[in-house]
Amino acid sequence: MPQDTADLVIVGAGTIGGWASVFAAELGARRVVVLDAGTAGAGASSRAAGIVRSQGGTATAVDLARWTTAFYRGQQERYGIDSGFRTLGYLILAFDEADGAAARERLAMQQERGLDSRWVDAAEAAELLPVLDEARITGATYCAEDGAIDPPRNVLAYTVALKAAGVDLRERTAATGLRIEGGRVTGVVTARGTVATERVILAGGVGQGALTALTGGPGVPVGGARHQIAVTSPHTALATGPLPMAFELATGLYWRQEEGGILFGMSNPLEEPGEAREVDWDNLRTIRTRLGELMPLTRELDLRRVWAATIDYTPDHLPILGPALDAAREPLGGVTVASPGGHGMMWGPAVARIAADLALHGTSDVTDATFLGPDRFDEHGASTLATDPIALPFPETVGS
Repeated sequence: MPQDTADLVIVGAGTIGGWASVFAAELGARRVVVLDAGTAGAGASSRAAGIVRSQGGTATAVDLARWTTAFYRGQQERYGIDSGFRTLGYLILAFDEADGAAARERLAMQQERGLDSRWVDAAEAAELLPVLDEARITGATYCAEDGAIDPPRNVLAYTVALKAAGVDLRERTAATGLRIEGGRVTGVVTARGTVATERVILAGGVGQGALTALTGGPGVPVGGARHQIAVTSPHTALATGPLPMAFELATGLYWRQEEGGILFGMSNPLEEPGEAREVDWDNLRTIRTRLGELMPLTRELDLRRVWAATIDYTPDHLPILGPALDAAREPLGGVTVASPGGHGMMWGPAVARIAADLALHGTSDVTDATFLGPDRFDEHGASTLATDPIALPFPETVGS
């Protein structure tokens, strides 16, 4: 029997692992194997809200989202299939003078990165989104380029693309260990045998902490949190458009058009971190109440779909991209960590491209990723980087 070998093994077949395998093949990796304990996209990748926002709170976040948006726009021509991206525009709402001042600081940074974002007063925000209660806000930042994808279609798109690229996708095949010799990876162990390789990308989503612990070093500080999403019944006022999406930073409430109604979601940062897919109906009622305050029309609408997913997050709300660490907290040769920090749809393809670049060539031109590695966290999970202020509110810790 021939030895099972690969130029690159990717652990995880979500958005990061799936697109990373496509990019790696395009970059010249001749044999790419993707392992997943379940099936492709069965976690948060197929259960997300699909919002793609380029109005990040750091230069890194802006770069990642702009690259991703351009990628989504060019998918049909490139692969003959796309992730369903549609341009909607996005309002990040301000409710007082402090919100407005912080927004204008972000705008200056975003515009320096080439983003066409701007400030709109409350009246213009209500013109853009007529169902919004103008009296509740003082204004908003707005970017017309932002939009949304269809998450299940995204899973289909990268599955089609990786198959066309000759990637070997092995579902229901968990990675149970890494073979390491002389400070470098030499193989990935599974219940079905070992795949010999000198390059590995760990893209384990909410399981990334446990997965990176296979290196013998510290597991990266990636937590999991329940995230609830619902879709209202249709209404004629919501079927026109496109209408811009909107985001309230303090609560993490966001919404967008979907099926002639409104898709909305919000996390509960007071929950304990961990896997959770059950719907918390009490919390959902809180979400609906706040949505009804900001968009009174939604009070009269029923819910047609509700679901929950576990999404990953990091202490500084930024992705983790760089070499895994060994027991001595030194870089482990050949092993790259790739976690999107709760922004799998928003940053996923860019994070995946950087991961493939780092695994194969050690550098990437998508954005400067040299400071995004696991080594930025201390033994308690504290980061040396400033937290991205434009993110969902997550629990203060990533769990035990």
